[in-house]
Amino acid sequence: VARGRLVRPLLHCPDQAYITVSERCIFDCKFCAVPKLMGGIKTAETVLKMVEEAAKTGQLRAISLTSGVEVSPQAEAEKVAGIVRDLKRFDVPVGVSISPFPGVNQILREAGADEVKYNLECVDPDLFPRVCPGISYQDIMDALEEAVGIFGKNRVFTNIIVGLGVSDDILRRSIDELTGIGVIPVLRAVFAHPLRAGEVRMDRPSAQRLLELARYLKKALERNGLDGSEALTGCYRCTGCDLAPGVDL
Repeated sequence: VARGRLVRPLLHCPDQAYITVSERCIFDCKFCAVPKLMGGIKTAETVLKMVEEAAKTGQLRAISLTSGVEVSPQAEAEKVAGIVRDLKRFDVPVGVSISPFPGVNQILREAGADEVKYNLECVDPDLFPRVCPGISYQDIMDALEEAVGIFGKNRVFTNIIVGLGVSDDILRRSIDELTGIGVIPVLRAVFAHPLRAGEVRMDRPSAQRLLELARYLKKALERNGLDGSEALTGCYRCTGCDLAPGVDL
């Protein structure tokens, strides 16, 4: 018998306003439906209004902004940075997850962001160009490493998708490398969206595989003095989608 409690979301997450700014992307990562769906673009005014409504509930404890790439990573960063400046009036932590490029950390830090997340997604460098064409694996790694020095301990994150054909050995090595430089990975089970059927290998991982990898990640975090439960925003604060070491196990 499992016991639990129902937690109501505020905006997507409990106690968080978690908002996607640009629901479209110029890149074509083969596991992602966003480039196919070509969703809407929220203005700064729309985001501000959404957060204002969330704040009225008295439950707002954090803000998380994520975004595709409407025009370019640089243009997206400038847009999101402007939104972050507006949102600092709410006096809660603000986390940002966007596509990185040289200089992105300084832009977001000066705007007032408290945490950042740059997603590697596929951690096999040999497989990465086929899964995420047009994106540089090394540029993401460089941005993550730089971010640790700018934002500090337990403030830099990256998604790792499990089920893209990457072996557990490579996943473990990547966990070791990332935690070794101060980055906290988020292990996310692949979702084989119908719009991406047949474009890249996507095998939903078993519960046992996810548990074993999450336990390995927990030990790696502990070895490197990192703690996901210290997260101010985002996935480790929410825990709705993934197993979060330090929170769930």
